[in-house]
Amino acid sequence: MNYQTERLILRPWDDDDAPAFARLNADPQVMRYFPAPLSREQSDAMLCTLRERMISNGFGMWAVEERRSGDFIGMVGLNRPVIAMPFGEVVEIGWRLVRAYQGRGYAYEAAHRALDIGFHDYGLTEIVAFTALANLDSQRLMARLGMARDIAFDHPSLPEGDWLRRHILYRLRR
Repeated sequence: MNYQTERLILRPWDDDDAPAFARLNADPQVMRYFPAPLSREQSDAMLCTLRERMISNGFGMWAVEERRSGDFIGMVGLNRPVIAMPFGEVVEIGWRLVRAYQGRGYAYEAAHRALDIGFHDYGLTEIVAFTALANLDSQRLMARLGMARDIAFDHPSLPEGDWLRRHILYRLRR
């Protein structure tokens, strides 16, 4: 199912998205708050996982395209983390946009729509977001979305001493 905003379409993934998704995931600037950029094989595996989660959960990380141009600009959506987090089982919202489309309000527009889908279409009562403490841009977006800063924690999949290990959790209740 496709969801629209004024400027965007949030939609299921197509096989044709793989090359653009791989370029997004290989961009060191886009991936600066992740452990490392992804290889083409890693990106393709992630795309497969995203599609599977969309089927199993009914929601997930949607491909985002700009309505006017039809360009793939990234992904935004909802996810159930598969690793045990220190704050329990949650549904998180996340985003990753092509660098050329950052700073234009697209992440806010798509994330706002994803929150609406989660709360109204799927009956979720809470959605969280988390990011590395250093990622101030994402923290500003979380606050702009109405999310409240909650706790700092060490991300369980990052090793001791990794500069990205310390994260911050934000929450939004319906």
